[in-house]
Amino acid sequence: MSTPVLGKLTWQPALEVPELLAEPVRAALGDLPAYAVAIDPGLADTAAFCAEYDVPMAASANCVIVHGKRAGESTYAAVMVLATHRADVNGVIRKHLGVRKISFAAQDDAVESTGMEYGGITPIGLPAAWPILVDQAVADAGLVVIGSGIRASKILLDGAELAKLPNATVLELASPA
Repeated sequence: MSTPVLGKLTWQPALEVPELLAEPVRAALGDLPAYAVAIDPGLADTAAFCAEYDVPMAASANCVIVHGKRAGESTYAAVMVLATHRADVNGVIRKHLGVRKISFAAQDDAVESTGMEYGGITPIGLPAAWPILVDQAVADAGLVVIGSGIRASKILLDGAELAKLPNATVLELASPA
Protein backbone atom coordinates (compact mmCIF):
# COMPACT_ATOMS: atom_id res chain seq x y z
CA MET A 1 0.00 0.00 0.00
CA SER A 2 1.37 3.41 -0.88
CA THR A 3 1.57 6.07 1.80
CA PRO A 4 -1.86 7.66 2.13
CA VAL A 5 -2.52 11.36 1.79
CA LEU A 6 -4.88 13.13 4.15
CA GLY A 7 -4.83 16.81 4.98
CA LYS A 8 -1.64 18.87 5.06
CA LEU A 9 0.36 16.10 6.75
CA THR A 10 3.17 13.77 5.72
CA TRP A 11 2.31 10.33 7.05
CA GLN A 12 4.97 7.68 7.68
CA PRO A 13 4.58 3.94 8.34
CA ALA A 14 3.94 3.81 12.10
CA LEU A 15 6.48 1.08 12.75
CA GLU A 16 9.20 3.31 11.26
CA VAL A 17 8.54 6.12 13.75
CA PRO A 18 8.11 4.39 17.13
CA GLU A 19 8.85 7.66 18.94
CA LEU A 20 5.44 8.88 17.75
CA LEU A 21 3.63 6.11 19.63
CA ALA A 22 2.97 5.51 23.32
CA GLU A 23 4.64 2.35 24.64
CA PRO A 24 1.40 0.28 24.86
CA VAL A 25 0.56 1.29 21.28
CA ARG A 26 4.04 0.32 20.00
CA ALA A 27 3.77 -3.04 21.73
CA ALA A 28 0.31 -3.80 20.29
CA LEU A 29 0.64 -2.37 16.77
CA GLY A 30 1.99 -5.57 15.23
CA ASP A 31 1.47 -5.67 11.47
CA LEU A 32 -1.53 -3.33 11.51
CA PRO A 33 -1.28 -1.17 8.36
CA ALA A 34 -1.08 2.17 10.13
CA TYR A 35 0.68 5.47 9.51
CA ALA A 36 1.79 8.10 11.99
CA VAL A 37 2.56 11.80 11.93
CA ALA A 38 3.90 14.32 14.44
CA ILE A 39 1.62 17.22 15.31
CA ASP A 40 1.65 20.21 17.62
CA PRO A 41 0.42 18.70 20.94
CA GLY A 42 -1.56 21.89 21.54
CA LEU A 43 -3.64 20.92 18.51
CA ALA A 44 -4.41 17.35 19.57
CA ASP A 45 -8.07 18.06 20.30
CA THR A 46 -10.17 17.04 17.32
CA ALA A 47 -11.60 20.38 16.20
CA ALA A 48 -8.26 22.20 16.47
CA PHE A 49 -6.40 19.35 14.75
CA CYS A 50 -8.86 19.15 11.86
CA ALA A 51 -8.88 22.92 11.32
CA GLU A 52 -5.09 23.31 11.43
CA TYR A 53 -4.17 20.30 9.33
CA ASP A 54 -7.10 20.39 6.88
CA VAL A 55 -8.46 17.00 7.89
CA PRO A 56 -12.24 16.54 7.54
CA MET A 57 -14.05 15.94 10.84
CA ALA A 58 -15.69 12.91 9.19
CA ALA A 59 -12.19 11.38 8.83
CA SER A 60 -11.43 11.74 12.53
CA ALA A 61 -12.46 9.05 15.02
CA ASN A 62 -12.43 9.70 18.74
CA CYS A 63 -11.75 7.12 21.42
CA VAL A 64 -13.57 7.67 24.69
CA ILE A 65 -13.16 5.50 27.74
CA VAL A 66 -16.31 4.64 29.62
CA HIS A 67 -16.65 3.16 33.08
CA GLY A 68 -19.64 1.06 34.03
CA LYS A 69 -20.74 -0.57 37.28
CA ARG A 70 -23.13 -3.33 38.22
CA ALA A 71 -23.42 -5.14 41.54
CA GLY A 72 -20.04 -3.89 42.72
CA GLU A 73 -18.31 -4.99 39.51
CA SER A 74 -16.44 -2.38 37.49
CA THR A 75 -16.06 -2.41 33.68
CA TYR A 76 -13.96 -0.18 31.45
CA ALA A 77 -14.42 -0.05 27.68
CA ALA A 78 -13.21 1.98 24.74
CA VAL A 79 -15.76 3.52 22.41
CA MET A 80 -14.80 4.64 18.89
CA VAL A 81 -17.02 7.19 17.16
CA LEU A 82 -16.51 9.63 14.33
CA ALA A 83 -15.98 13.22 15.40
CA THR A 84 -19.20 14.06 13.57
CA HIS A 85 -21.22 11.61 15.69
CA ARG A 86 -22.43 11.30 19.26
CA ALA A 87 -22.17 8.00 21.13
CA ASP A 88 -25.29 6.62 22.82
CA VAL A 89 -23.52 5.96 26.13
CA ASN A 90 -26.61 5.61 28.33
CA GLY A 91 -28.50 3.47 25.82
CA VAL A 92 -26.72 1.15 23.39
CA ILE A 93 -23.33 1.16 25.11
CA ARG A 94 -24.67 0.67 28.65
CA LYS A 95 -26.92 -2.18 27.52
CA HIS A 96 -24.19 -3.86 25.47
CA LEU A 97 -21.82 -3.82 28.45
CA GLY A 98 -24.55 -5.09 30.77
CA VAL A 99 -23.95 -2.39 33.37
CA ARG A 100 -26.45 -0.51 35.48
CA LYS A 101 -24.54 2.78 35.69
CA ILE A 102 -22.14 4.19 33.10
CA SER A 103 -20.17 7.38 32.64
CA PHE A 104 -17.07 8.66 30.94
CA ALA A 105 -14.03 7.47 32.89
CA ALA A 106 -12.34 10.08 35.05
CA GLN A 107 -9.29 11.58 33.32
CA ASP A 108 -6.82 10.31 35.95
CA ASP A 109 -8.31 6.80 35.81
CA ALA A 110 -8.20 6.72 32.01
CA VAL A 111 -4.56 7.82 31.90
CA GLU A 112 -3.44 5.45 34.66
CA SER A 113 -5.38 2.47 33.29
CA THR A 114 -4.23 2.88 29.69
CA GLY A 115 -0.65 4.11 30.06
CA MET A 116 -1.51 6.77 27.48
CA GLU A 117 -1.81 10.55 27.55
CA TYR A 118 -5.22 12.12 27.92
CA GLY A 119 -6.24 13.48 24.53
CA GLY A 120 -4.25 10.79 22.75
CA ILE A 121 -5.88 7.60 24.05
CA THR A 122 -6.43 5.05 21.30
CA PRO A 123 -7.93 1.55 21.17
CA ILE A 124 -4.62 0.04 20.06
CA GLY A 125 -2.76 -1.21 23.14
CA LEU A 126 -5.53 -1.00 25.70
CA PRO A 127 -5.69 -3.55 28.53
CA ALA A 128 -6.49 -6.97 27.04
CA ALA A 129 -9.76 -7.47 28.94
CA TRP A 130 -11.32 -4.20 27.84
CA PRO A 131 -14.08 -4.34 25.23
CA ILE A 132 -13.55 -2.05 22.23
CA LEU A 133 -16.84 -0.84 20.80
CA VAL A 134 -16.50 0.52 17.26
CA ASP A 135 -19.37 2.43 15.73
CA GLN A 136 -20.40 1.04 12.34
CA ALA A 137 -19.77 4.47 10.77
CA VAL A 138 -16.10 4.28 11.88
CA ALA A 139 -15.68 0.80 10.43
CA ASP A 140 -17.22 2.00 7.15
CA ALA A 141 -15.40 5.36 6.97
CA GLY A 142 -12.26 4.34 5.11
CA LEU A 143 -9.20 6.26 6.29
CA VAL A 144 -9.60 7.73 9.78
CA VAL A 145 -7.29 9.61 12.10
CA ILE A 146 -7.09 8.31 15.68
CA GLY A 147 -4.90 8.95 18.69
CA SER A 148 -1.42 7.45 19.04
CA GLY A 149 -1.34 7.26 22.82
CA ILE A 150 0.44 10.63 23.02
CA ARG A 151 -0.81 14.12 22.24
CA ALA A 152 2.11 14.95 19.94
CA SER A 153 1.07 12.61 17.11
CA LYS A 154 -1.80 10.87 15.35
CA ILE A 155 -2.32 7.52 13.60
CA LEU A 156 -4.01 7.07 10.22
CA LEU A 157 -5.57 3.74 9.28
CA ASP A 158 -8.62 2.25 7.63
CA GLY A 159 -11.52 2.28 10.10
CA ALA A 160 -12.22 -1.35 9.22
CA GLU A 161 -8.89 -2.28 10.86
CA LEU A 162 -10.30 -1.18 14.23
CA ALA A 163 -12.96 -3.89 13.92
CA LYS A 164 -10.15 -6.47 13.79
CA LEU A 165 -8.63 -5.49 17.14
CA PRO A 166 -8.87 -8.04 19.96
CA ASN A 167 -12.15 -7.62 21.88
CA ALA A 168 -13.57 -5.30 19.20
CA THR A 169 -17.28 -5.32 18.42
CA VAL A 170 -18.89 -3.24 15.69
CA LEU A 171 -22.26 -1.78 16.66
CA GLU A 172 -24.64 0.98 15.65
CA LEU A 173 -23.78 2.99 18.73
CA ALA A 174 -23.77 6.58 17.57
CA SER A 175 -25.76 9.05 15.55
CA PRO A 176 -24.77 12.26 13.76
CA ALA A 177 -24.21 15.07 16.25
